[in-house]
Amino acid sequence: MTISTELQAEPAEAPRKSRKNNPEKTRENILQAAITEFVQQGLAGARVDAIAERTQTSKRMIYYYFGSKEQLYVEVLEKLYGDIRRTESNLHLAELAPEVGIRRLVEFTFDHHDRNVDFVRIVCNENMHKGEYIKQSSAIRAMNKTVLNALDELLARGVAEGKFRDGLTALDVHLLISSFCFYRVSNQHTFGELFNVDFHNAEVRQRHRDMIGDSVLRYLHP
Repeated sequence: MTISTELQAEPAEAPRKSRKNNPEKTRENILQAAITEFVQQGLAGARVDAIAERTQTSKRMIYYYFGSKEQLYVEVLEKLYGDIRRTESNLHLAELAPEVGIRRLVEFTFDHHDRNVDFVRIVCNENMHKGEYIKQSSAIRAMNKTVLNALDELLARGVAEGKFRDGLTALDVHLLISSFCFYRVSNQHTFGELFNVDFHNAEVRQRHRDMIGDSVLRYLHP
């Protein structure tokens, strides 16, 4: 799939004055504005003009840093996946007992999806593109191996201690955790309307958080 950029012929050089600014802060501001634009409009409908307006910069500056709207979208994906993977690494799962580690990972995933609706919406949008832009990022593939490695280690220790049954795969457990946490956010409006569920209600939220933790551990137990 190929989506043409808005400005193929735009010169990719930044004004001299801008180069004196903090480039990392500029890139971060553009990425944050791009997240909002891609969430609201999708990749096809997003406009670099709108992103430039949100950041009070120019299209030329955006193309200087990212090259094209499509590459900006890829880097938005990398940022969002990178944020969740980096935070996961701070859970120190290897230092926890297997059951405690699994519970902490489940609760972290639940909380992250619950609090980061933009992440869920961007992933939904990328699925509409059949993962076309994730395929272009070796960084996303590499960073997502970290959660599987952490799960592998937890599961192996759990089996060795007799806490978990044998034959489990980290990928299946990751899918089990992610599917509930993701669906609860991605389908909150339709599911909530059909079944009169308020997903923002604190009691409902806590019940769901406990439920997915209990369900995963029961699946893992011998």
